[in-house]
Amino acid sequence: MAEQQEQAAPDAMMTRIGQVVMLHHGGDREEARGRFLDLWGEIGEGGDPLHRCTLAHYLADTQDDPADELAWDLRALSAAEELTDGDVAERHPSLAARAFYPSLHLNLAADYVKLGRSEAARSHLRRARGAAGALGNDRYGDGVRAAIGRLELRLDGADPRGGPGEGPGAVEGPGTVERPGPFGGSGGETLGPPRQRP
Repeated sequence: MAEQQEQAAPDAMMTRIGQVVMLHHGGDREEARGRFLDLWGEIGEGGDPLHRCTLAHYLADTQDDPADELAWDLRALSAAEELTDGDVAERHPSLAARAFYPSLHLNLAADYVKLGRSEAARSHLRRARGAAGALGNDRYGDGVRAAIGRLELRLDGADPRGGPGEGPGAVEGPGTVERPGPFGGSGGETLGPPRQRP
């Protein structure tokens, strides 16, 4: 019985991350970035992979430089690769680690688009599309699949064989690529639906 209560207890770090996500969504990007970095200092490079994945994902959203955004998204992917479905299900029974990959790869593809690296973007977009089978038929899954499709169309439009030349100016600039979260859920929680960068 105590073990079941322990599993049902909220994850304090995820709650704290969620509070900062709300601050960021409220428009205070710099304050959110500072608080996320403080949490990263607490978690550390060797901390819980679910916490690192979540935090790095949201830290990427607060970056001004696309190269910094890429670095945080790479950290999120690296942490996700340490997770198993069992690790995630222990704390969030409705989630599976494999369902993180579509949006994590989509975010990396978007980062590479911003950096004018279309081949790397296409590679991660293929991985996102390939992993999309792990998504549910719900608002979150539909949103991620739609965002994959939109970015595929944008990349096709930036292809020199079918449209304007490639390069940093061939697609919209930083902050315009949709970045869905890696987790399904509802409302403004950390485990929230896909979102648009502010």
